[in-house]
Amino acid sequence: MRILMILDHEFPPDIRVENEIEALTKAGHEIHIACYTRENRSPKEILEKLTIHRRKISGFIYKTSVGALRVPIYFNFWRTFLKHLFQTEQFDAIHVHDLPLAKVGYEFAKKHHCKLVLDLHENWPALLRVATHTQSLLGKALSNNQQWEKYELTYCNKADNIVVVVEEAKNRLASKGIDPKKINVVSNTLNFNHFESPETKPDKNFFTLLYAGGINKHRGLQYVIKGLKLLQKTSKPVRLFILGSGSYTDSLKELAKTEGVEQMIEFTGWKSYKEMQRYFGRADVCLIPHVKNDHTDSTIPHKLFQYMYAGKPTIASNCIPIQRIIEETNCGLVYTYDKPEDFARKIIMLEHSPELYNKFKVNGIKAVETQYNWDRDKQRLINIYEG
Repeated sequence: MRILMILDHEFPPDIRVENEIEALTKAGHEIHIACYTRENRSPKEILEKLTIHRRKISGFIYKTSVGALRVPIYFNFWRTFLKHLFQTEQFDAIHVHDLPLAKVGYEFAKKHHCKLVLDLHENWPALLRVATHTQSLLGKALSNNQQWEKYELTYCNKADNIVVVVEEAKNRLASKGIDPKKINVVSNTLNFNHFESPETKPDKNFFTLLYAGGINKHRGLQYVIKGLKLLQKTSKPVRLFILGSGSYTDSLKELAKTEGVEQMIEFTGWKSYKEMQRYFGRADVCLIPHVKNDHTDSTIPHKLFQYMYAGKPTIASNCIPIQRIIEETNCGLVYTYDKPEDFARKIIMLEHSPELYNKFKVNGIKAVETQYNWDRDKQRLINIYEG
């Protein structure tokens, strides 16, 4: 099959999309990606069975995406892009990554008699409810959440197949009346081909915590920093590595000063996937402190399975899918997301119990080796196109 993936951001990188491309090309399919560029990347790039088609987007059009359901400037950019692409290329299927471009993908799938697969990495309406850019007066005026919920329902019903990342997301869509038979769980599990167990080891003079990922308010690091204040007199000094970048970084640094814990934290900035793996080796415990809400209760981060396979016990907030997997596999501890004292208690419990620590370590590795890995999930993706 010739499959066109539509992706509304720069590419590469995107770990999920890269895993899907690798799986489908190895299964004999030819993949094309349509994405925009704001970085003046090449309009066409050919890599073995992958062809990337790019169209430069202006800052103005890029910003209109938040109001795409009210003002179709962003959709029209994509319609023009894909119209030109279909003049020279033919496809058997259109695979739309994330909800925003479902409408455009459906229009072209219908016109060109293509199979339509809608790949929902996120609960998009819920994400918009907590996103910073929708909280301003203009953002609220342009992005109506009821419209997005209706849009999601409409195009999920129109799609031939839907891909979600976790069972809770499938259950959410099924509860809205979408046929569960066409909803496929292809999770953000670990691809062994691109992960090396770290050789670096933790510094025995510290009890080292690590967070890797984006830095914004709904990642919950503000509660971790407040919890550090309660960990200043532990038997081993506690320190925290924060790997990543984002709009909330300066606020967190200011909070660390206010709480008197800035000396306990190292903000490393963004790290490549390979560099991040080396940092895993330096950590004793890894964190997923996400704020619990409708969004985080229906998605799962790649980092959970990366932490597990690296042999690092995970301490995470009580978001439903994360809590379910941690408790099912017995690979870490869960705390109430907005309770710094509960977070601190769980750190102390783990630091004081080597037996518990080692149990979580072994269980995490085993769970990824036997269940939570891309070798299993990719087959469900391949079956969509070959079933």
